[in-house]
Amino acid sequence: MKMFQKALASTQVFLFFCVVVFSTPPEDPIRCSSGNTSCTITNSYGMFPDRSICHASQVLYPTTEQELVSMVASAVRSKTKMKVATRFSHSIPKLVCPEGENGVLISTKYLNKIVKVDVEARTITVESGVTLKDVISEAAKAGLALPYAPYWWGLTIGGLMGSGAHGSTLWGKGSSVHDYVVNLRIVRPAAPQEGYAKVEILHEQHEDLNAAKLSLGVLGVISQITLKVEGIFKRSITYVAKNDSDLGEQVASFGYAHEFGDITWYPSQRRAVYRVDDRVPINASGNGLYDFIPFRPIPSLALALLRTTEDVQESAGDADGKCISAKATTTTLVTSAYGLTNNGIIFTRYPVIGFQNRLQASGTCLDSLKDAKITACAWDSRVKGEFFHQTTFSIGLSVVKDFIEDVQKLVELEPKGLCGLDLYNGILMRYVKASNAYLGKQEDALDFDITYYRSKDPMSPRLYEDIVEEIEQIGIFKYGGLPHWSKNRNLAFEGAIKKYKNAEKFLRVKEKYDSEGVFSSTWTDQMLGLKDGVTIVKDGCALEGLCICSQDSHCNPSRGYYCRAGKVYKEARVCTHLKSQ
Repeated sequence: MKMFQKALASTQVFLFFCVVVFSTPPEDPIRCSSGNTSCTITNSYGMFPDRSICHASQVLYPTTEQELVSMVASAVRSKTKMKVATRFSHSIPKLVCPEGENGVLISTKYLNKIVKVDVEARTITVESGVTLKDVISEAAKAGLALPYAPYWWGLTIGGLMGSGAHGSTLWGKGSSVHDYVVNLRIVRPAAPQEGYAKVEILHEQHEDLNAAKLSLGVLGVISQITLKVEGIFKRSITYVAKNDSDLGEQVASFGYAHEFGDITWYPSQRRAVYRVDDRVPINASGNGLYDFIPFRPIPSLALALLRTTEDVQESAGDADGKCISAKATTTTLVTSAYGLTNNGIIFTRYPVIGFQNRLQASGTCLDSLKDAKITACAWDSRVKGEFFHQTTFSIGLSVVKDFIEDVQKLVELEPKGLCGLDLYNGILMRYVKASNAYLGKQEDALDFDITYYRSKDPMSPRLYEDIVEEIEQIGIFKYGGLPHWSKNRNLAFEGAIKKYKNAEKFLRVKEKYDSEGVFSSTWTDQMLGLKDGVTIVKDGCALEGLCICSQDSHCNPSRGYYCRAGKVYKEARVCTHLKSQ
């Protein structure tokens, strides 16, 4: 066993140091059996939380706003349900699913033009299907920069806005991209006398912008977005690893002290890595580049080996093996500066200084047209690679210390219980600021991004499943965490809409823009509290996060997993492994 574990550790190191030039962009998430009709859609991970695939009668690909208006009008006239799909489809929940097989998908794949870069006004206007990578690149050509953004550039501007995607800062207007929108054009349903569809133009002084800039896709189809940008600037980044004993005390002050700071937490290793990240003068020496290692192309054979190894560890209950693998992975990432280089080639020392457009996001696994059987993004569903759950929520800075200390108590009780998180680079903690978007962040907060193993068998429990489930329920229910709209398992959205003080304002705008609900679906109605059923109760439902267990059958008693109270948060109900019952 020890030899096997050492071999695995060597494989982890190989995987993360592997430099591969070519990769494969993901397949279009929409597949049709006959031209653009009889279609299905899923996400880039190949499966929604309830393991379903959604159907649609056809997919439409507008190339202009005029075409988009015509398509929306036709669907409204016939009262056909519609949903907007993006090029990459990174939303984990079913935001893109139309209602029933007769629904229509409208893809923004070809609404991908840069409309205008205004250097004097410091704005960039783009169509909604433009990727974050292209926004960053085009702005930089004009000497401009988007100040804050998600770290993964394989997102469209319309998609990341509609779900509240963000980077990390408590400075300025905050890290959410939607808070930098100064003008927006949205095609929405209209009365018959108006042609069944019209373009609504929203500017900063228009109150409806607070609904439309984070809309979950239920108001219409965004055609154009104008973002406020800044003059290009440089950043200085240094990663500092510390013991996590005072993490709860440090998080608030660290966020206010460093403009782009974030923290990666490895709970089972009792350490946290602080990213000390600030602006520096434009003439500071350095041409650094951030090419985050887990977002690089990875050999498909290496991905298959790692997945097979984790499957074996899970089925054998090999906690020690997972902890050894996790330590190898995180040590490699830390020592290789997570993919930072001082000159675009090698990392030599901290700080890494470079221009904003070279440091703010990455995703080179999307960059070429090679065969997925050779290299791929780690989560590409066409290969045997990562398959995971993702739990992401933000907790107000006023109570975040208590949440962190609760997690640390669980680690004390089960020291090996969170090694599985470290295998997926721990818990990423990013800072988000209160937003005026109706469905945006309600207060300054810290966002916790937690990724962990998911079995291909929905009835297969996970090693230390109860620990991660308890953290999920502590964050979302004990401390009132707000779920990320495009991540999470179903249970995270239970009662979530009640946490937003302007939810009623949002629903009024929804009624105004789409009174017939042609852009709504059962799932979005459930998320918005208009229908019950966000959780699904059946045998094994708690294993997949479709429900919170209330009886043993919601876990898997045949495998020794029973529904029990949490260890620290007694109100939690989690699937716990009992050796005998």
